[in-house]
Amino acid sequence: QVQLVESGGGLVQPGGSLRLSCAASGSIFNLNTMGWYHQAPGKQRELVATITRSGSTNYADSVKGRFTISRDNAKNTVYLQMNSLKPEDTAVYYCNADTQRTFYSRNVNYWGRGTQVTVSS
Repeated sequence: QVQLVESGGGLVQPGGSLRLSCAASGSIFNLNTMGWYHQAPGKQRELVATITRSGSTNYADSVKGRFTISRDNAKNTVYLQMNSLKPEDTAVYYCNADTQRTFYSRNVNYWGRGTQVTVSS
């Protein structure tokens, strides 16, 4: 009943920038921690960045200083600004969110279907 839809991926040259968006829709009482994860071919999915409802952030060491996660609670949307992109950033990027559907419900985790980011010259 909660859907996450990513957008903004594409092909970019090394050193370039992309801005990913993830919009949450459905019956949502609270959108709690949201995050971005990526998965390259042959590798496991790993955390890129997370952000709490109040704006506290965490980043993987590999993206610190280059990526910025942000959110707009009024729009139920989380963003990932990706600067100084490197070929090793190439992966499918997935949106993740912890949601509480009603006042009485438990917190449930959801995943988007992913958006491809390719960094190549």
